[in-house]
Amino acid sequence: MVLLWPAALAGLVAVGATLAIERLGGRLGGLLATLPTTVVPASLGIWAQTSSVGDFQDAMAGIPAGMLLNAGFLWLWGVVPPRLPARSLRARLTLMSLVSLMCWLVGALALVVVQEELAASGLLWSVGVGLAVFTPLLGALATLHPRPAPSGSKRVGPVTLAARGVFAAVAIGVAVWLTEVGGPLAAAVASVFPAIFLTTMIAVWLAQGEAVQAGAVGPMMLGSGAVSAHALLAGLAIPALGPALGTPLAWLGAVCLVTLPGFLWLQWRREASTSAS
Repeated sequence: MVLLWPAALAGLVAVGATLAIERLGGRLGGLLATLPTTVVPASLGIWAQTSSVGDFQDAMAGIPAGMLLNAGFLWLWGVVPPRLPARSLRARLTLMSLVSLMCWLVGALALVVVQEELAASGLLWSVGVGLAVFTPLLGALATLHPRPAPSGSKRVGPVTLAARGVFAAVAIGVAVWLTEVGGPLAAAVASVFPAIFLTTMIAVWLAQGEAVQAGAVGPMMLGSGAVSAHALLAGLAIPALGPALGTPLAWLGAVCLVTLPGFLWLQWRREASTSAS
């Protein structure tokens, strides 16, 4: 059950995230899709599996680095597709998926090694705070000049929605399992495997076209900072207040610190872009 309920909740979130982008457009939908949601079941599962508060806090402090890696993953989906050879839609999508996943995997392997060294030297938490601040700043830079972010016009079938949910559920379930067999830092990296991002990019590309997917990249980079903020706040709040109170407080704090300012930033940049044109 420790594995299944976080995985099931993550699967439901994956479906909601992609629907938000398709119905609301890449700008607002992309921001809402990165609300700290899958990190909630992941953090609760890791809390249930870790043997000490220190191990749990190390895992939470390792998540901001993983989210920065995910911001780079998203950035690839914004800059690489226009440079792909002009083949069929599915061939381009397959190539793009392989390129982005290989880059993420190389970065994740390096990340585990680096974070183990940081944890041993006592610098993991300080670095995590710095990266949690840097990630939304990188997203703000990516949305400085807004890209077209239309909403989708095609209806998505139940099979596609179910596939998105299963993919995300498996990723979070593996992350919680890794807490026991691979240690908290490995679980922290696995918990930010870009399951939501990948399923979103693939599903929206197939169902709605490249324009909707491309328009969501910048807002998703911006909003991903909320996941880092939640992880750090949860690392403090859950041990002090317990998961029942600490989890909602961490979620609310992350939304107030990152998501709401991000929404105001996107609105301002859209208005500035409209008036300039």
